[in-house]
Amino acid sequence: MAVVEIRNLKKTFSGANAVESLNLTTEDGEFIVIVGPSGCGKSTTMRMIAGLEEVSGGSILIDGQDVTDLSPTERDVAMVFQNYALYPHLTVYDNMAFCLQVRKWPKARIDERVRAVAESLSLTPLLQRKPAALSGGQRQRVALGRAIVREPRIFIMDEPLSNLDAKLRVDMRGEITKLCRRLKVTTFYVTHDQLEALTMGHRIIVMRNGVAQQIDTPQRIYDEPVNRFVASFIGSPSMNFLEATVEGDGQILRGPGFQLRVSDRIARALKESSETKVVAGIRPEHLFPVADGDSAGGWVQGRIELVEPLGSQVMVQVMVGNSVIVAQFERQPGLDVGRAITLQHKTDAPHAFDVETERTVLAAAPAESPAALASA
Repeated sequence: MAVVEIRNLKKTFSGANAVESLNLTTEDGEFIVIVGPSGCGKSTTMRMIAGLEEVSGGSILIDGQDVTDLSPTERDVAMVFQNYALYPHLTVYDNMAFCLQVRKWPKARIDERVRAVAESLSLTPLLQRKPAALSGGQRQRVALGRAIVREPRIFIMDEPLSNLDAKLRVDMRGEITKLCRRLKVTTFYVTHDQLEALTMGHRIIVMRNGVAQQIDTPQRIYDEPVNRFVASFIGSPSMNFLEATVEGDGQILRGPGFQLRVSDRIARALKESSETKVVAGIRPEHLFPVADGDSAGGWVQGRIELVEPLGSQVMVQVMVGNSVIVAQFERQPGLDVGRAITLQHKTDAPHAFDVETERTVLAAAPAESPAALASA
């Protein structure tokens, strides 16, 4: 177990910043998920923490020791890669035992450790097989087992589930989460999948263009995104955005075909800022259909463009003014393309973002400060 402290971490390639001023201190045994679109700097950050990438600026400390210039071995970091990186000519047993053999552990101790870890991962019947005879999920468990046998201070996982099919991803996601909770090893998990981030992490780092946009718990990032990018990236389907005029002492956001009623916090912020134009945000799962006469308070009116059945639920695209929004709710009859529909939103569900800076109107820190963004 370990506490990792990252201070003003930077990485520059050919004069361009790949990672800029990242600051973070983990709790002992915390599961940190780094998430963002391709090219945002998440894998580069992971490689610097692991010692596989040279740092351009800043420092990395593990349990108070500066390890910025140390090798991966000296940092006592175990990695799980996207492609598993198993030795094809070795059995499962030998793949898991290899790092312990390099460390010259006694054979009896190696055997005891490998078999104990294999039992915890349900790999015992597979110990004499080679990787080619394993399924994707089994290979992933072997890769995890090889990392676990070392008893490292830190786990680093680089998109370990991206090569698995949808069902297996869900199963392995749960297995990894339970495993890391049980072992209580500080873990950094890199992914582009926001659903993995929401379900697995104690905290999430949302990155964009090398800058940590927000570092917080999954629930707070979902409920209180600091800017429009975080709001759009976290959550599936993505949040709807509508240009709106502020009315009623900040309580109402109005535009062609909609009227949204915001929380008291947002209303106070809008009143104090004297904003007259904002970008309203509303999540698809916070909208539901009502009869025209029941649309008091917050409502959205438009015409159905597309209906996508999702089993017990349905996802509906609605043309509102000149914009198309998405609503997701329980399946019901009468949802026909071309038909008019009135949607109501859940209490205090809408968000409001500044038109120019794209920051939430609740934020007080300057938009240009990466440190402020990350700590908001």
